Amino acid sequence: MSRARIASLIGIGAPLLLGGLAAVAVVAARVNGSFEVTVPLATVLVVAGALLSVCVWAGLGVRSVLRAREARGFAAGAQQEREAHRRFVARLDHELKNPVTAIRAALELDPDPAPSLDVAAAQAGRLANLIGELRSLSALETSAIERVPVDLAAVVRDETAAFSEDLEVRDARRDIRVQLPAAPWPLPSVAGDADLLAVAVRNLLVNAAKYSDPDARIEIRGSEDSGFVVVEVADTGWGIPEAEQARVWDELWRGDRARRVEGSGLGLSLVRIVAERHGGDVAVRSREGSGTSVRVRIPVA
Repeated sequence: MSRARIASLIGIGAPLLLGGLAAVAVVAARVNGSFEVTVPLATVLVVAGALLSVCVWAGLGVRSVLRAREARGFAAGAQQEREAHRRFVARLDHELKNPVTAIRAALELDPDPAPSLDVAAAQAGRLANLIGELRSLSALETSAIERVPVDLAAVVRDETAAFSEDLEVRDARRDIRVQLPAAPWPLPSVAGDADLLAVAVRNLLVNAAKYSDPDARIEIRGSEDSGFVVVEVADTGWGIPEAEQARVWDELWRGDRARRVEGSGLGLSLVRIVAERHGGDVAVRSREGSGTSVRVRIPVA
């Protein structure tokens, strides 16, 4: 039987139980006799209604307390899970940092390395970068962040311009469009760390280009919604299978199709953590073969 059901039964049955106990006490005391009390019918109905209201109110109150306790239990469990995850990442960093450094140092001692050693050196460097990114990600979850007014629209423009230049240099063309409101007013400022928000926007752009074909369209849209500034990065790329969409925010997780492109699986995890540290949230929509849209919401300053 559920806790809510138990609470309802308590609210309804408590008056009956008290009345029964009173009757038992009278019988046990061997009190005999009777008395008559004349009460208007209207008064009886009002009192009965009041007693019924009290019983229902008591039952709802007990149910609310039980639900609050259950919610606190879930929150505590989630907090413990995050703490365990941070401890794991710290342990992983500690255990891998020295071996990877030693491997890279040994590979660099060979003045004329064989092609196979070049591959090993490249992979050791990639592993070292991954360890550093995991360390930064773990630190971001706990370290204090700056809280100053930030023009998120300006951050989007700057990061998009820099990213477009980078794609042009690498001859990796994408059709990039930016849509930020100017009328009746521009986007308001948000309170946060401009550098971290820039990193989040940059990661969204990188993901949109990485998992799409040349000349795919990427749209960066901004809007204001119920006290939040919303930045959406949408693309006409490969899309994400529906079964994989719930896991795109997990550290190191990569979908089957994404594995054919080099990456660490940390890009969207970082975006999620940056948004949450600013009091915001993230969401993804995607259709396989059509494209993906990622939305980040940050509270207005």
